[in-house]
Amino acid sequence: MYTIKDFSPRLYQQTILNTAVRANTLICLPTGRGKTKTALLVAIHRLNNFPNSKIIFLTPTKPLAAQIAQEFRDCSTIPVIHTFTGEMKPEERERLFKEAQVVVSTPQGMSNDIINRKIDLKLVSAIIFDECQHAVQNYDYVWIAKQYHKVSPYPRILALSASPGSDLEKITEVCQNLFIEDIEVRSDDDPDLKPYVQETVVDYVLLELPKEFKEARDCLQICYKKKLKLLKELGATDSVMQASKTQLLGMQKDMQKRLAQGERDSEVWQSLSLIAEAMKVQFAQELFETQGVSAAYEYIQRLYQEAEVTKVKATKNLVIDQDFKTAYYKITQLFEKKVEHPKFTKLLSLVEEESKKCKKILIFNNFRDSALKLKNNLNLISGVTCELFVGQAKKKGLGMSQKMQIQMLEDFKAEKFNVIIGTSVGEEGIDIPSVDLIIFYEPVPSAIRTVQRRGRTGRMEKGRVIVLVTKGTRDEAYRWTAHHKENRMHRVLKELKNKFTLQKKPEQQSLQEFSKSLKIYADAREKGSGVIKYLVDQGVDIRMQNLDVGDFIVSEKVGVERKEIKDFVDSILDKRLLHQVKALKETFEKPLLIIEGTDDLYSVRKVHPNAIRGMLAWIAIDMKVPIIYTKDFRDTAELLIILARREQEERDGDFSIRGEKKPLSTKELQEFIIAGLPGVGTHLAQNLLKEFGSVHNIINASEEELKDVENIGKKKATEIRRIIDEEYKEKD
Repeated sequence: MYTIKDFSPRLYQQTILNTAVRANTLICLPTGRGKTKTALLVAIHRLNNFPNSKIIFLTPTKPLAAQIAQEFRDCSTIPVIHTFTGEMKPEERERLFKEAQVVVSTPQGMSNDIINRKIDLKLVSAIIFDECQHAVQNYDYVWIAKQYHKVSPYPRILALSASPGSDLEKITEVCQNLFIEDIEVRSDDDPDLKPYVQETVVDYVLLELPKEFKEARDCLQICYKKKLKLLKELGATDSVMQASKTQLLGMQKDMQKRLAQGERDSEVWQSLSLIAEAMKVQFAQELFETQGVSAAYEYIQRLYQEAEVTKVKATKNLVIDQDFKTAYYKITQLFEKKVEHPKFTKLLSLVEEESKKCKKILIFNNFRDSALKLKNNLNLISGVTCELFVGQAKKKGLGMSQKMQIQMLEDFKAEKFNVIIGTSVGEEGIDIPSVDLIIFYEPVPSAIRTVQRRGRTGRMEKGRVIVLVTKGTRDEAYRWTAHHKENRMHRVLKELKNKFTLQKKPEQQSLQEFSKSLKIYADAREKGSGVIKYLVDQGVDIRMQNLDVGDFIVSEKVGVERKEIKDFVDSILDKRLLHQVKALKETFEKPLLIIEGTDDLYSVRKVHPNAIRGMLAWIAIDMKVPIIYTKDFRDTAELLIILARREQEERDGDFSIRGEKKPLSTKELQEFIIAGLPGVGTHLAQNLLKEFGSVHNIINASEEELKDVENIGKKKATEIRRIIDEEYKEKD
């Protein structure tokens, strides 16, 4: 029997456990209130009641996966807990899964292992979806939950979040996608949670925008309103009121849809260009109002530099706009005078004062450039040692690996420095050690992000949050937007809890019966596409490999190259398509090109239509490669199933592939045979044949003789001999 150790379950955790052991449950607890330990209680219950079963714990980021695995080790007697990473070989993950009781993984890697049958979901007694607000649309959580629910003899799903969304539609979608049957939601005011809650005081520090800032800001605002007025005249919008970024993106999507439907009105193109201008002005204004002079100056300067070399009309038109030019002039003056935003100076003085009485301070800032500048200036203050905590993506040389992130959090916990500045990577899930003070450099309009940020303090003792708000700017709007969204989120969750009557989505009629026993080889680079997951959903036996030619192979004769519309046009420009089509034609007796998508082929890039038509004619007429158009990944997948059925119906799906050029001569046939040995390929096959003279001599060569051939080595030689010598088994 597995048990917990070194912690005692709280009353609300025990109550939630009683629900979670009998139903798939969404658990919504404020950040820092023990969601992971509650999940651990459920995991132990499932393991004890289903001996030899396994638990999968999925979480969005690698650093968070490492932290969760360690918490499970520290707080339970479960003996084998493994963290899966993308750096591990699939065979290693398969071996670790067999020996583990608990596996903590990111969803992307887990999806690949399920597709490749390295993970048997029938052995899993519970899957825990951390930060479950991601379980929407095509995120891997959705597909994994569906696969698990379909095959598990005793499924149990646990969904964890501090903030699953702020509207009924979003929360309902999450619940439906994860097959949720009950909801447990708590706020800090609930009776069973309140005794464990330390008060968190939130102070809003209101700052005036100086006169010279307002003058520059007003120029940007006038410029922005002009763009909206022109958009209204063109029929793209009904209002010239302040439009949000979401509304602008909606307008942009509508215009692109009209183009995709074949509309060629010049007003559509003009509207698209104006929307792009408006978005650039809006971003410049946001930087200037919420971040400061340097951030806005550097961004606008980049636009002027781009305008000198780009052909994009939106950028060229914007930089000659008189109001935009005036704003740039005023911002440049402020930059040259080294005038700082009032937030910047206020934050420095706050940290200088608070660092004398606070052991740990956490600052949230949306923008890396601003965060870096803050870090450099904070480190000039006596008694302050500050570090910057960012994501893995490299931007301007800033980026942290998983190991660096984990080490920085350990150092912060050990008080090797006392101030940490986090961008959005620090908001979600990652357990930044509890801090004495949190400072928001700017409010955020998202309830999810606000809840996540605020929850980093007030865990063990009273916490404090200071939010810097510039009056009369979007800071104030964002503050109230987040407040109302958070209230709505709690209201919606409690309503759902009281009357949980979610209706399951009607299952789309599938081809599952039709596609049993089919086998399709897929290129490993297709793993991120929806095609692979849809094929697996339909019961197709997918074999993922690194294919030299094509993206899918449905028989020895039929190879398929799949191109989304944008990639098709891009591959014309970089000449990839020429080589890919030629290789497809040379390798397969029945080659096929699929072009996927509903976008307009002639407008996704600035390429003359005749260049595209010429390429299509060359493929279809000169190369005699058929072209089929599909709407989306589902349409592509169903077409592949039909092709596979036609090709395999007499062979029971049994065929093998090499994915290389078909042999035409004795020499090519000899190379083809030897290239099929593990790790060999065409080039090494030629080396081996030159060395030994014949296929017969290679097959009979010893491991010692093989390893001495150029680029073979001991490892490949051992594997070649193993494959040659091992007895053939009809079922692998």
